[in-house]
Amino acid sequence: MTAIRKRTWTDTSSEQHTAWLVDYRDNAGKRRGKQFARKKDAEAWLTQAAWHVSQGTHTADSQSITVAKAAEQWIERGRRDGLEPTTIAAYDQHARLHLVPLCGSKRLSQLTTPMVEGYRDQLVDKLSRPMAIRVLRSLSSIISEAQRRGQVAQNVARNVKVKRAARQRAKAVIPSKASLRALLRAAEGAGDAQGQALVMLALFGGLRASELRGLAWSGLDLKGASVTISQRADAKGKIGAPKSASSRRTVPLPPSALTALKTWKLACRATELDLVFPSVGGKVMSHRYMSLNVLQPLLGAAKVAPLGLHDLRHAAASLWIEQRVDAKRVQTWLGHHSIQVTFDTYGHLFEAVERDSSVAAAIEKALIG
Repeated sequence: MTAIRKRTWTDTSSEQHTAWLVDYRDNAGKRRGKQFARKKDAEAWLTQAAWHVSQGTHTADSQSITVAKAAEQWIERGRRDGLEPTTIAAYDQHARLHLVPLCGSKRLSQLTTPMVEGYRDQLVDKLSRPMAIRVLRSLSSIISEAQRRGQVAQNVARNVKVKRAARQRAKAVIPSKASLRALLRAAEGAGDAQGQALVMLALFGGLRASELRGLAWSGLDLKGASVTISQRADAKGKIGAPKSASSRRTVPLPPSALTALKTWKLACRATELDLVFPSVGGKVMSHRYMSLNVLQPLLGAAKVAPLGLHDLRHAAASLWIEQRVDAKRVQTWLGHHSIQVTFDTYGHLFEAVERDSSVAAAIEKALIG
């Protein structure tokens, strides 16, 4: 039986109150009740609840959990699934600093899309737009995990988005060729085989820092002139799978990079993990050490503006694009999970190449016909 009935009572101070009680049965046939201050709210809720019951997706408030509790179980699943510590730390920050203060006490079954839209607006007002995007995405993931467990009927945050303005999409800043030439000369003249091999591999292979730190000699084909990325090192030095399935890739290397790598291999001490760039103790080299103790001295010798390992990855992409390597192959060599990421980051470089091609064609037509 489903009904809406009026309830009237008097409190201890002799003040009279009125509410509207929805009496219904859930998916299992168990009798449930929910109270509202206004009759029209009770009627609207009952219409929606009846539909969810008919579809077998209704969750009573008493069977639901709070956003805070859902966040805890979502983060715990991430730990069980082996997500990297830095990822877990970011998720914990999103929940602890932003979502729990905002809506942690709300039960998932009480959330509505308009309510989440309100949370979205508050996040955008309080945080930078990129951070607001990440926090809102975490909220949606939290609800999805609860939905998977049968603790809520639907994910009301799934279609709530923070639009990223095109002007806020940072374009990669490419190091100048003069700086790159100076760095290569400094690496060659420094007598540092490790540093030269690192610069060559980062610049011509476009590897991420985590991939350089986790690279094993077995991933280098010095005869076939290529490097295959099949593993990486996380922030704590643990070797694991690449960032994503698309990060598994093989990238061609030029002769100069192969020469530098062969020279370094003769000098590199063997390690249990067979690492190309091991630490002094034979373990995974930290990102900080690789940047400050291996790359930065070469930059100082080259007398160029400070560059990071990721800047060399950007340089690799720009050199490929300049040689008119097609966008799909650039995506593959960089290990991007989608072509959109490649265009978002390097689209202006592809456009420049097209313009250059158009200019050359126009000059040819003007002169030759």
